[in-house]
Amino acid sequence: MSLDSLKALEGSLDHGPPFTNQESRSPHIVPFCEPTLEVRVIPKASIVQQDVLLFLRTLPAESVDLIVTDPAYSGMNQHLLLGKGRIVGNYQEKEGNRWFEEFHDTPENYGQFLSECQRVLKNDRHLFLMFDSFSMLSLGALVRDFFNVKNIITWDKVNIGMGHYFRRQTEFILFASKGKRPVTRRDIPDIWKIKRLHRASYPTQKPVELFEAMIASSKAEGDTDFVVCDPFVGSGSAAIAALRQGSRFVGCDTSEKAVSLSRKRVKAFLKTGIDIEQEKPAFDEAIQKKFW
Repeated sequence: MSLDSLKALEGSLDHGPPFTNQESRSPHIVPFCEPTLEVRVIPKASIVQQDVLLFLRTLPAESVDLIVTDPAYSGMNQHLLLGKGRIVGNYQEKEGNRWFEEFHDTPENYGQFLSECQRVLKNDRHLFLMFDSFSMLSLGALVRDFFNVKNIITWDKVNIGMGHYFRRQTEFILFASKGKRPVTRRDIPDIWKIKRLHRASYPTQKPVELFEAMIASSKAEGDTDFVVCDPFVGSGSAAIAALRQGSRFVGCDTSEKAVSLSRKRVKAFLKTGIDIEQEKPAFDEAIQKKFW
């Protein structure tokens, strides 16, 4: 592809499968299909509506530079059946008016998910995988079957949130690698104090700065055409973070609401440079020194 053709893709938002040839692009994905071997240059951001496992299976092996994601885990809700919530409705009912379907965190499902993440990630690259306290205990150890687990980062939300048996102010980010790759700085702490969002459009929306810290910790200065993948795209915070960090982005979500919201958000950011879903910064240097 020529330089002019590459520049023509800059600033575009693609709704189709991210790594297929233009001629073979189809809105319907065949389950368990073989990924295409020819990778075209992707636009700045590609977000599709698809099941996470089917989406990952459409990506070629070793095609992304970094995976950062916050899966919609079912464990705490479905196993503990803790009352009601605006995110997924009444946990004691099988169906309801839900924002999104949670990812059923059985060992079988999670093993398939991690296997596909390991396949699509390039060698000597990183994975940042978010957990709540319940899913960390039930699933965290499985990551070692596919990646080299290096550390656990604590996200301190600064302000206390909701919770049962002690209100939650933290979540966890498991940091792992495929092969060997250092982080970009030696002064990065394992506690990140970034304020949680209030009254966001999306019920589990994460601060863009949280994903920016992940990306900046992994992306070296000389990395070009760095591709960030979030297979649980949600509100699109990771997509905005990737664009801010000069990276390309690919992601998916099963929720039509989430895909519509994140596409609109990315399109507005590419056009204006403004994040319409997070107007105020979530990071305060008076609380913690900026490390990205």
